[in-house]
Amino acid sequence: MTASSRAEASLLERRTIDMVPASERHGTPRSQFTLWFGANMQITAVVTGALAVILGASGPSAVLGIAIGNVIGGVFMALHAAQGPRLGLPQMISSRVQFGVRGAALPLLLVILMYLGFASTGAVLAGQAIDAMLGIDVPAVGILIFGVLTAVVAIFGYRVIHVLGRIATVVGLLGFAYLAFQLFAQYDVAAAFTKGSFDIVPFITAVTLAAGWQMTYAPYVADYSRYLPASTPPQATFWASFSGSVVGTQIAMTFGVLIALVGGDEFLGNQVGFLGTLANGAVPAVLTYLVIVVGKLTVNCLNAYGGFMTVLTTVTGFNDTRRISQRTRSLVILAFVGVSLVIALAASADFLHFFKNFVLLLLAVFIPWSVVNLTDYYLISKERVDIPALYDARKRYGSVNMVAVVSYLVGVLVQIPFLSQTLYTGPIAAAMGGLDISWAVSLVVTFPLYYFWARRTQNFPQEMIYPEATTANPVISSDAVEVEA
Repeated sequence: MTASSRAEASLLERRTIDMVPASERHGTPRSQFTLWFGANMQITAVVTGALAVILGASGPSAVLGIAIGNVIGGVFMALHAAQGPRLGLPQMISSRVQFGVRGAALPLLLVILMYLGFASTGAVLAGQAIDAMLGIDVPAVGILIFGVLTAVVAIFGYRVIHVLGRIATVVGLLGFAYLAFQLFAQYDVAAAFTKGSFDIVPFITAVTLAAGWQMTYAPYVADYSRYLPASTPPQATFWASFSGSVVGTQIAMTFGVLIALVGGDEFLGNQVGFLGTLANGAVPAVLTYLVIVVGKLTVNCLNAYGGFMTVLTTVTGFNDTRRISQRTRSLVILAFVGVSLVIALAASADFLHFFKNFVLLLLAVFIPWSVVNLTDYYLISKERVDIPALYDARKRYGSVNMVAVVSYLVGVLVQIPFLSQTLYTGPIAAAMGGLDISWAVSLVVTFPLYYFWARRTQNFPQEMIYPEATTANPVISSDAVEVEA
């Protein structure tokens, strides 16, 4: 039996941080659309949309701000997705090109915190839905059940996650369409939507919330496109990922805006319970809770899968390992899910407050990482990577690349005066009435700093270099070089 047929026959994924060879590539960009659409048609996106109203935006300005933020962040997210078929690697392994094999641990550790944060907050809401379905009032039970489901799917890996994404797309569309119908039937949504006036501060906050939502996918979006054939056009992967994520998110967040406008304190006090009541009936309520669980399971499996991948990428940077056993893979996933459940149990009492600050903080640390990675990949290295060197600190990319590290840290630090969050408001943000434009400042500063510095110093190959044991990849574009094994 060939490697390809073995891969087809088994749902249990074998690959971790190593490159996916051509013999195991499969699928079409369409799978990226359903995965990201399904992952975003879920209750946490609804809550994020509601936050725009809670923080002061009117209905029209919240929807417009969310749309602008989704498009801006979606462009970054999809540019990372397009790297997957070309490299056949998990997203964060490619950070070693810029930061060095061990220097990449700096953004990697922050990515691990991101995964834990999203996995735990997702478990809170899904746990509430499971408790409601079972008719119990013990938060730990629902959270633990959800944790087991997450671990099982994440252990099976890539194929099962994509199947779940297709299911979540259909379930999410039907579920949210029904809830939207009930919302308009039970409330005067049009009257609530037209109230209020435009205010620049909450409008920019809405942009920031949506942009931050999309940007947090950047560190792991290529994990789910790396199995596509290397001949897949980058633009096809870009548009499938972009449209799936942006459209799915916009629908869910707009629904959240409408709910916040009419639900008020009732929604804030119990987001899951409010949706169950909105469903209007015992059976519809149970089905609504099921929609919540399926949507959250999809995205939480992405978090657990990406989380274990990032943990392994961090650790193996210090021992030059590129292959991981399935046993180790499973143990790391179980450990990651276990830690996220502990956090979920601690955070469940004040979920909304915790989540708002978490999302806004993440944007501050991932904008400069994304700028460094994309600038290098598309403008400096120009899609040429020495893949074997990514696993050996003695080779081309070295141990630590201070060009990327310094550029990244400057991109984070320059945001501090412009931050406007619960824990800290910078002096410039305070002078602007609480307006937070820190992420835009980071973009403007990080790009030229890294681009002009790296252009003089970065050591990139003249063509793609594949592992010797890997079957040659097909030509990817007109200027790509086909490498024989």
